[in-house]
Amino acid sequence: MVNNGKPTAPAAATEAVTGDDTMQQTAATGRTEMRPVKYHYADTFWCTYLVSVFAASIAETVTYPLDLTKTRLQIQGEAAAVDIDGGVKKLKYRGMFATATGIIREEGALKLWQGITPALYRHLVYSGVRIVTYDALRKKLRNGKETFSLWQSALSGVGAGALAQWLASPADLVKVHVQMEGKRRLLGLEPRVHSAAHAFREIISRGGIFGLWKGSVPNVQRAALVNLGDLTTYDTVKHFIMHKTGLPDCHVVHIMSSICAGLVAATMGTPADVVKTRIMNQPTDASGRGLLYKGSVDCLQQTIGKEGFFALYKGFLPVWIRMAPWSLTFWLSFEQIRASLGAGGY
Repeated sequence: MVNNGKPTAPAAATEAVTGDDTMQQTAATGRTEMRPVKYHYADTFWCTYLVSVFAASIAETVTYPLDLTKTRLQIQGEAAAVDIDGGVKKLKYRGMFATATGIIREEGALKLWQGITPALYRHLVYSGVRIVTYDALRKKLRNGKETFSLWQSALSGVGAGALAQWLASPADLVKVHVQMEGKRRLLGLEPRVHSAAHAFREIISRGGIFGLWKGSVPNVQRAALVNLGDLTTYDTVKHFIMHKTGLPDCHVVHIMSSICAGLVAATMGTPADVVKTRIMNQPTDASGRGLLYKGSVDCLQQTIGKEGFFALYKGFLPVWIRMAPWSLTFWLSFEQIRASLGAGGY
């Protein structure tokens, strides 16, 4: 195309953004439109929060059976035997697939989603808070700069994960109690809770309002490590791949980044997850104090002393297998929803 004897720019579907208040060049229509670029509503606090919760709910529903399997595996071996009617019933160890098929055979396929309600309640707080907190810390530490060092990303991930998990710890505690009820019934034990609401009331009646934060210390430690692996790895690997390969912000980059994030998060978070699960699941006395462990350090020592170091990685395979698709589903959903709203890449 020629305009007054001079060739115009080709009509390629590209868009250039050079700053917060700069101009956009849109060539899809064969012309250049100059207009100010404002802060997109999809980048606002509440929109980011809601998109995070929605994406996390999708990922949680898809991968929840692996979470239930992981929890059952981590409880195995914490007691040498269970006393039933004056006798002693030895606990039978199972692997991941045997545990999952055992749940289906002994309790029914739908029991693989037992405890999904409090798990979704948890993400109303956890996923929303962790993403918006990480985003806020990232912007604060960047201070307008393009570069974001690894230690800054790590600090943001740890801080965001710890805060989000502390706030969401009550929902996590309720989820663990509900998840274990099917196994208790099979062992002939009296059920402790009948629903998420009943579990919530029972925890408060036994330990008061602070009883909802039982196991919160290892829970927060785990979340800090998991988000150090997930948020930091995803953010760092994504921008590293884009910088080194020249690939655009696309699904291929999202997939590679989320797989790396899931592996690192599972490796770093599984030991703390085992301790957290055991402390949350242990029976309590009338005052709400644990009958098996005095705290996270005592649980760690007992687990290693009685079962060996690798007991801390009990359930690692389902944790990893779950975190990889969870991270993949979450980040793909999160990025896709943001793109559909017109926002840029995260």
